[in-house]
Amino acid sequence: MVEIHHPWFTVEEIDSTTYAISEYGHWEKVHSFLLIGNEKAALIDTGLGIDNMKQITDQLTDLPIVVITTHVHADHIGSHREYDTILVHEAEEDWLINGIKGLSIEQIRKDIGRDITKPTPSSFHPHTYTPFTGIPTALLSDGDLIDLGDRLLTIFHTPGHSPGHICILDNDREYLFTGDLLYTGTPIYAFYPTTDPEALVNSLERISLLQVQRVFGSHNELGLDPSILLEVQSLIQDLREKDVIRHGTGIHEFQRISVQF
Repeated sequence: MVEIHHPWFTVEEIDSTTYAISEYGHWEKVHSFLLIGNEKAALIDTGLGIDNMKQITDQLTDLPIVVITTHVHADHIGSHREYDTILVHEAEEDWLINGIKGLSIEQIRKDIGRDITKPTPSSFHPHTYTPFTGIPTALLSDGDLIDLGDRLLTIFHTPGHSPGHICILDNDREYLFTGDLLYTGTPIYAFYPTTDPEALVNSLERISLLQVQRVFGSHNELGLDPSILLEVQSLIQDLREKDVIRHGTGIHEFQRISVQF
């Protein structure tokens, strides 16, 4: 078992070649995930950018790392500049190159700098924080496969929270990485102008039909048992029966899940 102690990042071993790299000192409690194959590794998102994630991944693998971006929001692309290979869904190529749409830099800086409970590095300054922008190495589409050597990942385009949001299925271990489409503890957000409540519900429905062993969202509780997908199916039925799948209807709760339109 690998043990890494760091003042900002928390590293937790999911299995011997799968790690969660978490930022529990920030109110968003963001998780990124390193999946190691025998030829290369995949890093699902790169966190907030408050500290440099590469100093962690360098300790976990010396294989080439492919960054898979679940979506282009600031809390998921924070250390993108530290890596050479960056993949993003084609619907958010422009966001990655020219900046995140629908959220002002003032709001992003406010969100990045509030409710921090751990010491941050001297290089972090909320008032000058600027999200990564850059040209992706390649674009992703629904159904794409990423081969890590002995480990095959499938890309699912799951829009709603953002236009190019994706989920990643680790076919060999049946782990489903859901980004900001599904997590517990705080509401799933679909109330920004750039969100689409109907698309989000359709995306939730799509992943709820998958057969998986474990579900890993990008916030709060680390690792959910597959029964959460049955709750998703009940949530969807409830939302449709109540006719609330549109902007402005507020927060809707069902068992462990809540969503805000």
